[in-house]
Amino acid sequence: MAEKTIFTRIIDGEIPGNFVYQDEHCVAIRDINPAAPVHVLVIPRKPIPSIADLAPEDHAVAGHLLMVVKKVAEQEGVAKSGYRVVINAGDQGGQTVPHLHIHILGGKQLYGHGTA
Repeated sequence: MAEKTIFTRIIDGEIPGNFVYQDEHCVAIRDINPAAPVHVLVIPRKPIPSIADLAPEDHAVAGHLLMVVKKVAEQEGVAKSGYRVVINAGDQGGQTVPHLHIHILGGKQLYGHGTA
């Protein structure tokens, strides 16, 4: 069995996380090294390594993650002012944890393409 990622350990309650949302399919936690005043990660409970590893049977959870992004942005007060949604994939894409996660960044003016 593969070693658990930090996200799986947070989901399993082995290490603490600052949860802002949870349901049967995913969790949302505050990033421990925020790049913006609002920086939340939406993470599926299923340990999918990357967006590149999504399988046809993950169709429903992938769509659910985007609906949770919308809900969390509203909850965090950035839905009207605007926010950035980022999914890093692979080493060259900047992915540091091999567990699919979506960054929600907001609460300040964001510039450029893909940077906060």
